[in-house]
Amino acid sequence: MSDVPAVAIVGMSGRFPGARDLDELWRNLLDGVCSIADFTEDELLAAGVDPAELRGPGYVASKGFLAEADRFEHELFGFNATEAAALDPQHRQLLETAWAALEDAGHDPRRTLLRTGVYVGGGPSEHAVAAQVDGRLRARLGPMHVRVFTDREFMAGWLSYRLGLTGPSMTVQTGCSTSLATVHVAVQALLSGECDLALAGGVSIDSPYPRGYVYEPGGISSPDGRCRPFDEKAAGTVGGDGVGLVVLRRLEDALADGDAIHAVIRGTAAGNDGSGRVGFTAPGVAGQASTITEAWAAAGLDPADAQFLEAHGTGTDLGDRIEVTAATEAFQGARGCAIGSVKSNLGHLNAAAGVAGLIKAALMLRHRTMVPTVNVTRPHPDLALDDTPFRLLTRVEPWERPPSGGPRLAGVSSLGIGGTNVHVVLEEPPEPPATGPADAGEALPSGALPSGALPSGAVPSGAVPSGAVPSLVLPLSARTRPQLAAAARRLAAALRAPGAPPLADVVHTLAHGRAALDARAYVTATTHENAATALDALATALETGRPLDTGQAGQVADTGADAVAAAWMAGQEVTWPDTGGHRTHLPTYPFAGPHHGALTLRPAQSPEERPRQDAGTETAVIELFRTTLALEGDHDLDRTYFAAGGDSLTAVFLVSELRDRFALEVPIELFLTERPLRELIARAVHGDAEEEDLLGDLLDEFER
Repeated sequence: MSDVPAVAIVGMSGRFPGARDLDELWRNLLDGVCSIADFTEDELLAAGVDPAELRGPGYVASKGFLAEADRFEHELFGFNATEAAALDPQHRQLLETAWAALEDAGHDPRRTLLRTGVYVGGGPSEHAVAAQVDGRLRARLGPMHVRVFTDREFMAGWLSYRLGLTGPSMTVQTGCSTSLATVHVAVQALLSGECDLALAGGVSIDSPYPRGYVYEPGGISSPDGRCRPFDEKAAGTVGGDGVGLVVLRRLEDALADGDAIHAVIRGTAAGNDGSGRVGFTAPGVAGQASTITEAWAAAGLDPADAQFLEAHGTGTDLGDRIEVTAATEAFQGARGCAIGSVKSNLGHLNAAAGVAGLIKAALMLRHRTMVPTVNVTRPHPDLALDDTPFRLLTRVEPWERPPSGGPRLAGVSSLGIGGTNVHVVLEEPPEPPATGPADAGEALPSGALPSGALPSGAVPSGAVPSGAVPSLVLPLSARTRPQLAAAARRLAAALRAPGAPPLADVVHTLAHGRAALDARAYVTATTHENAATALDALATALETGRPLDTGQAGQVADTGADAVAAAWMAGQEVTWPDTGGHRTHLPTYPFAGPHHGALTLRPAQSPEERPRQDAGTETAVIELFRTTLALEGDHDLDRTYFAAGGDSLTAVFLVSELRDRFALEVPIELFLTERPLRELIARAVHGDAEEEDLLGDLLDEFER
């Protein structure tokens, strides 16, 4: 182990193609899943793709698609619905991912208590460009508000502002290496004392809607919608969307506090190829090799000891050859080092690509398992891997400890157009510290409660019966009761999973590492199983609206704990008794925000040129109305717009969505008539054969 100061990854969160969270990502990696989506023509037409482009030569209907990327729980972050619709989907996803990452690290997202820096970056987005040319949006919100809601330079600022983070706050942009560059900057800030906790990573969502791309021979894109890094069939890359963030602390601080650690960052480096390449967009061997060597020197480690390299690995002929050549130069002396690239699973996530590779490598180290690069069978002969330190990883392998007895080590590389290269040296996490009591039969701290589940207002009091084992309190909160039920279900599953953390750590994290929101409950337990049982009972009660059987709850351990529990349920700010536990990784907040859509750019079309919309478009528009108005069933489509809960601001939003997503020019007056929603939607999609005078209808309504 190196004596050089290091940084611990204490929290991680991400949303990637085919994976709503990191648990799903890990399962996909283990199973060798390629999450690049292939869209049907109907899906792309319904999403507003230009039919001429879609049916033209070279169109590839594939992408690393991030599902539901336009959803956002705006109320949790203090935005109204109009602001949320204007906010770029990248900003929305970063906010929710930052919240989850801080929770994963065991810190209250609204009160971290440590000076927290923010270092993030993003990709270009269609929403941001469309917002700048949308005259109606600029008139409604003002040019400055449109800019701060959509421009990448304000990503870090929004995180710091909405989460109350007072450390340095910087948006970093280095092209495709952006998110790994943020990690490098954050590590340097921590080691120099500029902050004590740091959020680092990136996001890339060019559009939250299905999209493909046009393949051009000789370009960097794949002709068949698959990315095959280092493989004999490698022919290019595939774009994708995603978001990922890591939470970092100085290793000594994390160890002193007993934090749960995903992996350790031993060293980082960033550099540029300068003019030593054939063109501005081309990579360079010397620059990449120098950056890798510098990172391992900063770590005080020998790159020959690496067992895995998470490469940039775009699957392009020039990129792969130069990367292997540079890495071979830097990793001289290494033998049998596995090489891979997560781009084969997810596509190239642009500004989020580097953090995706970092998270993959950290998960591999934590689970001591190597996962394969997918869609590959045999290394490309031009790479001559047999003459390098590397072997292409094509199957799941246990990550054995090196024969030298040293730690498991990995390198992560990310390269950017423009020449900025970043490399990070990762080490496996240290063994977790001993913690407080976990299950029945061990001494528990004063102030604990007996087992059971308690809904709001149901907190019995009294002394613990003679011989009873006092229990620990597991408090939960969410913004709504359905989300509270979801949180209880997730936690119950986590407590039943193999390797569940000690109960004292669970209690400590719930009490001190979660925001106190409006919908509250708690359970009490002495073991993982009775905690899980109580949590499931709580969830059932919340889901069905039935009161919980408080007879199972027993009695509180002392009047002090009784008072804390009662205050918690009354919505007050409380200080929970110390359980002797530490921060640990638990399921994070179950976000449940509505769809807010996104602005899009479309070719201008006259009414005569615009094709008549098909049934697929009508289905998609109905779904837009369902999600925007929270319609519960088909019967709601028989109600008028205002009777179904619509208002004028939402009508403006829907008009914008119909225009931007479906190229439908719908007058806002249509929403003010007494038509059922079903008829309103049909007229919006198919037009009005009778050319009815909508303004006349509106005047008639006012005259009634």
